[in-house]
Formats: sequence, C-alpha cells, structure tokens
Amino acid sequence: MPREKHDRPSKLLIADDNHQNCELLDAYLSEAGYTVEMVYDGQQTLDAVQRSQPDLILLDIMMPRMSGYEVCKRLKADPETRNIPILMVTALAEMGDIEKAVSAGADDFLTKPVNKLELTTRVKSLLQIRHLTNERDRLLAYLESVDGARQAQTWIAP
Repeated sequence: MPREKHDRPSKLLIADDNHQNCELLDAYLSEAGYTVEMVYDGQQTLDAVQRSQPDLILLDIMMPRMSGYEVCKRLKADPETRNIPILMVTALAEMGDIEKAVSAGADDFLTKPVNKLELTTRVKSLLQIRHLTNERDRLLAYLESVDGARQAQTWIAP
C-alpha cells in the first residue's frame, strides 16, 4: 500500500468535470491504496488544495470556471503549493497541448483513455519524487539550523 512518512496513505486530488472519469480514476487509485478526493471544476480544485494539501493532483485541462492550465499556473506560482506534483490527465493529445501543459508547470501528462498500469506507475513515480524532495527540504532546513547555531556560538565564544 502506498504510504507517506508517518505511515499514512498518500492523498490524491482528482479534478475533472466528467464524473465518470473521476470515478474510473478513483477506482484505479483507491484500489492501489491511495486516499482520493474528487472535485469537478477549476475553482473547486484551488479550494480543495488549500484545504487538504494533497500529495499529488490529477488535473483535467478542459474544466468549467477555470481551465486546468490556469489552475496549474496558479498552484505553481504559490510558494505553499508549488511543490505539489501535477499530472495532467486529458483527452487533448496534440503536441501544442502538451507544450502548453508543461509551460503551465505540469510535472507529467497522460492522455485519455487512461491505461491503469501507466496511471499507477506515473502516480507512484511522481509521489516518490515528491517525498524525496520533502526529505531533502527537511534536511536542508536542519543543516541551516545547525549552521546558524554554530555561527551564534562563534559570536558568543571569547
């Protein structure tokens, strides 16, 4: 079962205006052991990310109220959410669509109809990168605190 630190299942957010697509992705990912939340438009996606801080977002491009491109740009521009991996899952498969998704900040791109093995493999890979990045950031913060403490002792020492 996919787990994050502290032995909790990884939280995934699925954003797609087609309820059947959400249900299919939910079935595949819940079966793989992930905790899944579903939303159905761009604004709901932004609200859900702020509320639940998912470990990964599966984002459709064509959604009401705000496109997946715009949602992705906003999330990647925010220091609080920029490190959440975004997997664009869409029926759009032209090279221009892929380029636009990457320009918006998407970490990966998957076309519909989704293959279960490809989906679960990409999700697993993106989550591993996310967890390694989080661990690196924790270690860097620790090293900075140790270095700061050492510098403070240097100033205090006679």
